[in-house]
Amino acid sequence: MARTLPSARPTASPIQFDEAKIRRDLLLRRIGKLGLILNPIFAYFFLWAPIALLVLFSFNDSRTISTWRGFTTRWYENIFNDVVGTEARFSTQLMLNSLGNSMIIALAATVVATTLGTAVALSLARGNYPGKRLVDNLLYLPVVIPEITQGVSLAIFFSSLFAFFGPLTGTQPQPGFGTIIIGHVAFNVSYVAIVVRARLADMNPRLEEAARDLGASEWRTFWRITFPLILPGVVSGALLAFTLSLDDFVITFFTSGVGTTTLPVFVYGLLKLSVTPEINAISTLILVMSTVLIGISMTMQGRSAAGV
Repeated sequence: MARTLPSARPTASPIQFDEAKIRRDLLLRRIGKLGLILNPIFAYFFLWAPIALLVLFSFNDSRTISTWRGFTTRWYENIFNDVVGTEARFSTQLMLNSLGNSMIIALAATVVATTLGTAVALSLARGNYPGKRLVDNLLYLPVVIPEITQGVSLAIFFSSLFAFFGPLTGTQPQPGFGTIIIGHVAFNVSYVAIVVRARLADMNPRLEEAARDLGASEWRTFWRITFPLILPGVVSGALLAFTLSLDDFVITFFTSGVGTTTLPVFVYGLLKLSVTPEINAISTLILVMSTVLIGISMTMQGRSAAGV
């Protein structure tokens, strides 16, 4: 009986390409690459253009902020000569008093926040105790929640606190420097702790172990080994805290009282009348001061990281 040969396998059909779809996909890829290039450009333009215009028009030789009529520095001279606008006047001494209040509050808040923030960073980096994860999570709350939420929460807290202790002491406590400093410390602790903790993460813990093996106590090890190595991070965190406290408006506005006007609150009071070139000049000076302090802080962080 004759054997039947198996039939040949069917040949595969050629692959079909949809040229229109390929062109569309290539076009989308080109658009996507262009978007990746333009996205940071538009983002930085959106963030920095208003600031650049503020600085530019602080040198504009015109009281209107819509037209450029030449370069002048007389608006900076006016803020020290009790002149704002053609009809409005304000006290330069009051502005300087507000600046003094800002400096006092910023210095006090920085000292307290730096001390507490460094302690928190050390406990999180080197400690092992119940509730450590909770403390770690709570550390980032002041960084992520809106300032308006913090301000309202602090205002309600101090109001309830004063209502409770007022009848017990027979006096009526009022918001003042103390409430503002507490409010600033509440959010500055997190920033200091994050910066110092980053420095501790880069530090070799064997240096501390070697000091303890050689007989040094924990306190002596901290002052002779740990603190000198984390000092750039501590100073950097302190400068950052000082800058944030000096510039803060929202939390200060909700926790301030009579006679505790800071420079940002003072500028806000001027804005209620009109936006004048002198306000642009004051804002530019605040911006320059903040930029210098933040630049020093970032430089110290970079140098400390490079020296590890």
